[in-house]
Amino acid sequence: MRNPNLVVVQSYASHPEADLAKGALEAAGIPTMIQSDSVGGMREHLAWSGAGFKILVREEDATVAPVYLASRSPAHATSFCAGGSTVSS
Repeated sequence: MRNPNLVVVQSYASHPEADLAKGALEAAGIPTMIQSDSVGGMREHLAWSGAGFKILVREEDATVAPVYLASRSPAHATSFCAGGSTVSS
């Protein structure tokens, strides 16, 4: 697939939490990326003070990924539904 559309499915307060979610999704066969504004990792506090560490998946995986993560996520993670609405786990 060329140039897939990416969708935010979850946001975490820390990079380690996002890494765990990324690993879980990739183990399930769902390609995943982490997006954050942390100035190249030098200022991680910028990411958690704003939008956090976002989990991105392909648009076609956007309905499966949040369901998969919901059974494995900590209570303070934030999920995003298609269309941009927010659902707290």
